[in-house]
Amino acid sequence: MDSTKRGKSGDPDIIKIKRTSTPDDVASVLLKERERQGVYGAGREVNSTAEQEEEDAENEDYDGDDTGAKDEDNGEVVDDPEEDGGDAEVSDGDQKQQRRVSYGFHLVEGKMKHGMEDYLVAENRKMDGHNLGLYAIFDGHSGREVAEYLQSHLFDNILSEPDFWKNPVTAFKKAYRDTDGDILENVVGARGGSTAVTAILIDQKLLVVANVGDSRAVLIQRGKVKQITVDHEPEKKEERDLVESKGGFVIKMPGNVPRVDGQLAMTRAFGDAKLKDHITVEPNVTIEKIDKDTDFIILASDGLWKVMSNEDIAECITGLEHGKKAAEELITEALMRGSPDDISCVVVRFH
Repeated sequence: MDSTKRGKSGDPDIIKIKRTSTPDDVASVLLKERERQGVYGAGREVNSTAEQEEEDAENEDYDGDDTGAKDEDNGEVVDDPEEDGGDAEVSDGDQKQQRRVSYGFHLVEGKMKHGMEDYLVAENRKMDGHNLGLYAIFDGHSGREVAEYLQSHLFDNILSEPDFWKNPVTAFKKAYRDTDGDILENVVGARGGSTAVTAILIDQKLLVVANVGDSRAVLIQRGKVKQITVDHEPEKKEERDLVESKGGFVIKMPGNVPRVDGQLAMTRAFGDAKLKDHITVEPNVTIEKIDKDTDFIILASDGLWKVMSNEDIAECITGLEHGKKAAEELITEALMRGSPDDISCVVVRFH
């Protein structure tokens, strides 16, 4: 079942919090919304009760045993890949899964005046005999058009790359570049862009993650957090050097964050044609093995990370049994801490 969701101003799945709300007001709104819906999470994940029941059954029982996949042993998936450049060939070997996986997502519109600009993807897909979990956060800026386009096209572009199974890092990077070219030509003008953090879980064993911008992905393994993406912020020396090597500059105005050419608070993004000569869409790509010690995968926009550390995330959701509940709890905590931005979150839970 396709569980793709997006954020959009006026969408009934978005909870609006007044700019004057106190923490107690926020808690009250979330409690009332939870009681109204009778499901995990203040943000509805499906469009009807029937769909909710179907999705719960699919997510809770998703163990790969009904796919006709091979049951042989010794299918080595990856040979010690290195971060950002360690291509790995995916094997057709052992695909029988022993663990169940649930996933959930939640998003709320922030207190800004621009309307909701976060979009996300959470979807199971079968391809070439493999079970794929597709998860992503797209945090738009100066408009929602780029984020919306990414939601509809980026995963299809990645998976259609001929080298995807043998060289996923190469495939991700090429798909990011090609998709950005389509966006610059057909979608957006001088202004408007989006972050992207995309994760593909292959047979519950191999996770390939790519990102541009400041949306982030982390793993929780036995209660310990591992950040698996890079925040592309202008204040970091490597990112500043990248901008300056392209002829741009980074400046921080009083009371503000460092910005590329005084405008963009990240060094890598889709779109942003006006700044494209000085920024890049080249993602960092990481390949991770998923094993019995892995408990959660979390993807979220910077509306969450601005007010919560990686360790805060682990403490907030450790012990929760469903990805849906975990996503709700994270956003509830971020709101209680005063995050004013749009917040979107996807949580994958291994049982």
